[in-house]
Amino acid sequence: MKRAAVILSSALLQSGCGGVQSALNAQGPSAAALKALIIVIVAVCVVVWIAVMIVLVAALLRRRDARAVPDHVLHRPVMAAVAATVVVVAALTVVSFQATRRLAPDENAAVTIRVRAQQWWWQFDYEDADPARAFRTANEIHVPVGKTVRVTLESADVIHSFWVPSLAGKQDLIPGRHNVLTFRADRPGIYRGQCAEFCGLQHAHMAFLVIAEEPEAYDRWVQMQRAGAVEPENPEASAGKTVFMTRQCAACHTIRGTQATGTTGPDLTHVGGRRTIAAGLLENTRGSIAAWIADPQTLKPGNNMPLVPLPAEELRQVSAYMEGLK
Repeated sequence: MKRAAVILSSALLQSGCGGVQSALNAQGPSAAALKALIIVIVAVCVVVWIAVMIVLVAALLRRRDARAVPDHVLHRPVMAAVAATVVVVAALTVVSFQATRRLAPDENAAVTIRVRAQQWWWQFDYEDADPARAFRTANEIHVPVGKTVRVTLESADVIHSFWVPSLAGKQDLIPGRHNVLTFRADRPGIYRGQCAEFCGLQHAHMAFLVIAEEPEAYDRWVQMQRAGAVEPENPEASAGKTVFMTRQCAACHTIRGTQATGTTGPDLTHVGGRRTIAAGLLENTRGSIAAWIADPQTLKPGNNMPLVPLPAEELRQVSAYMEGLK
């Protein structure tokens, strides 16, 4: 019974070391450097702890000598411990410095993305030398496998922190300041990112996805994102477009190729093609879209999307329109 409990506990602990958001699931050089640093520090701490426990147990089990121990004898283990501490701290400092150097921004990046954090969602601008080829999306990044990605970081309100543990370390987004971070995904996959700096009521619900794709698939995605919104193909979605344009929605959101040019909320040009909505809060389904439009404050209290009362029929129409924007 005890053996089964130990095995189960070990399995549960190890399950936390992998997945789409784990610093131990390194899928790029920056994350690998941080993983190696974590392992070295943990290993050194384990060795130090074992050494301290051995000395402690030996002291407790040692027979007391009736004679007083001379001071110069007591000084030796103390000096040895001080020297060992200096060596260990110096070694860890050097190792940390070397790991940090590997995180330095790389100016020769294949993709440059300007990240703007807001309470509580992410705006991503894919930059290009030709402004006509640049585009904007939200809460989901696509990157080519094997290519260096450079992200410039800024905040619209408070301090946030950009963190994709499987690909890179943390970097703060500070109002009035621009920080830079580079990373590379070595394998295709979906990696979860998160705001790692407490930024208000919905800090825990400020996530995003990094989708690493083969270069050919990434290029197809880029071409699709550069295009304007697709026109509705059925009467219900077409009616939903009309509702969207005549309500407050168009004042806050942009849908390229339409009259909606708002900048307060996320760009919705291709929202139907994203995996989640509300910065990772809900899976992107028509039902989730309808629920979010119907009552965003219940699902994510304190967010900046106002409640727009819609009759049931109009709610179905708008959700159909949103679902079709791919």
